[in-house]
Amino acid sequence: MVFVFITAFCFGADPVEGFWISVDDKTGKTTAGWEIYTVGNKLYGKILSVTGHPQDVRADKCKDSYRDFPVSGKVNQMTVVGTPWIFDLTLDRAGAGNWSGGQVIDPDNGSMYKCKIIFRPRDGKKFMTDTLEMRGEIGLGIGRSQYWRQATREEASALR
Repeated sequence: MVFVFITAFCFGADPVEGFWISVDDKTGKTTAGWEIYTVGNKLYGKILSVTGHPQDVRADKCKDSYRDFPVSGKVNQMTVVGTPWIFDLTLDRAGAGNWSGGQVIDPDNGSMYKCKIIFRPRDGKKFMTDTLEMRGEIGLGIGRSQYWRQATREEASALR
């Protein structure tokens, strides 16, 4: 029994992994459905669906390329849906649910920011449900956070 518990603890998914709905911090409206996942010891996030745009819209406001972008090809010719806009985050010293050191690109305007992702468990006070804080920064802690709500694969894929 102890072995099963230790194995589950050591090899269980990080709480940030899964499906999330991004919510614009200024308008409060949903913007996209995301899948957050790990490859090796790095965290990535790709868009599964978007609101207010065709699902095959291209990221034409992006540059041709970005340093360390995880997919080969011209970024400004890629579709918004299916592309990993969050990439290269590593687990923080704070432990599970805390990732930093990577990048996020806003496909609407092509801007790239330093990225942190923090899992905020439901506490019945500030967080009524499990929440993902996605923070983009330009440096020295200057940036903004969005608070995303947990979703199923179906919900994250169904936005239009």
